[in-house]
Amino acid sequence: MKKRTLLKLQMLFGLLCGSFLLTACDNGAGGSAELSDTDVVPSGTYTGIAQEVDPEEKEIYVHTADDKTLELYFTDQTQLMQNGQNVQFSALEPNQRVEVEVEKKGQRLEPITVTILGSGSSNNQG
Repeated sequence: MKKRTLLKLQMLFGLLCGSFLLTACDNGAGGSAELSDTDVVPSGTYTGIAQEVDPEEKEIYVHTADDKTLELYFTDQTQLMQNGQNVQFSALEPNQRVEVEVEKKGQRLEPITVTILGSGSSNNQG
């Protein structure tokens, strides 16, 4: 009987630990900012708002004026610009206005150039 109680306690402890780990991994603080409803558009230049920015994956989601959501994984060749200068990925923040030049490769979009234009809430950025 004592062995059975110990086994139940071990199983309960394992379940609690597993639940905690799953919750901790999906805390919304980056690393797993996957949006499920994204669009693949033709190669070109698009302007929109950086909805999600994931520094760990070097990934952003851009919501465009025509109601599309673009999922963009930066490559080593992707240029990130602000005020005419190259900047680090850490300069990107959610809700910034961006202009993205993308190349469609199959069913994914490769960002060629991403330009930070300013805050998404202001219309008069210069």
